[in-house]
Amino acid sequence: MEHATSVAIAPAADRLPPPLARHLASDTTRAAMRIQQEVLGAARAFLRGEGFVELLPPVIGPVTDPGARGSKQLDVDYYGHKYKVMTSGILYKQASLLAFDKIFYIAPNVRAEPVETCNTRRHLAEFHQIDVEIAHGTRADAMGVAERLLTHVVKHALATVPDQFELLGRDPLAFAELLAGPFDVIGHRQAVEALHRLDYPQSPDAEIEWTGEELLSSKAERPFFVTDYPKGSRGFYDRESTTEPGRLRNFDLLAPEGYGELVSGSERESDYATIVTRMRETGENPAKYRWYLDVMREGIPNSAGFGMGLERLVRFLTGLDAVWQVNAYPKVPGEVSP
Repeated sequence: MEHATSVAIAPAADRLPPPLARHLASDTTRAAMRIQQEVLGAARAFLRGEGFVELLPPVIGPVTDPGARGSKQLDVDYYGHKYKVMTSGILYKQASLLAFDKIFYIAPNVRAEPVETCNTRRHLAEFHQIDVEIAHGTRADAMGVAERLLTHVVKHALATVPDQFELLGRDPLAFAELLAGPFDVIGHRQAVEALHRLDYPQSPDAEIEWTGEELLSSKAERPFFVTDYPKGSRGFYDRESTTEPGRLRNFDLLAPEGYGELVSGSERESDYATIVTRMRETGENPAKYRWYLDVMREGIPNSAGFGMGLERLVRFLTGLDAVWQVNAYPKVPGEVSP
């Protein structure tokens, strides 16, 4: 990774949204929404062109993704049953492969993030993801789609709404390295070593912390993948390596300039017995996942996939300070808002 200047952190008071009427009337919001519109259109066109079928995901269910780090799940009463609001559609993405080999969602997600994340500039309690899943796919397949998708979206947005980038003061040259060729790839161990050289105390046995991600990202001039997170740092559905036990066949894609994680994905575990074991290892009760395990028992294809954060992507494109600035109705963790 090459070195660049770190993104400046705004004072905490500047990180919270104004009243909704003022936010919606802002020229900045309008420009960000016009860029977001092009991102959504370009993403759909790209994925359909690669043979993906768009499905509409559920917003509530008996269980949801248990691997969302640090956040709490929200419950709703569903005819006397306790259902969860979706933090991620990962379990449904795997099940959807019984219908189609390549699927995608553009999905809303709700995560009750810790209150302290209101100051990270990258967390919302309600956000959207571009979710992708590939039957019989490998990690390399998923990484390839993520890289091509990001490149396509950036090219499209720059070509179609250059005036909106100009209004926001975002120089198109910021994307020159992104568009120049394949993204770099480093392993989790390398990422930890890089952080230690920067005097950041990252645990080698844990997911890279948000501050560490921002630090690594601030030293980069182009997007890069981090692979092979340690077992236990992610959900039970990430497949463990057969050649390197204790390492997962997963990845994150980090943007440069301090913007941090845009994409998180992996090869998925689809063996019923292994999934039950992994659930127990991570402290999950398999009985809660009955519908999912019934699907696994019947047999689904091996797969790989990822989720790309829409607001994080648009924030990176616009060069704005915080993700709430690229959401029409922002809900910052801990802040009560419409």
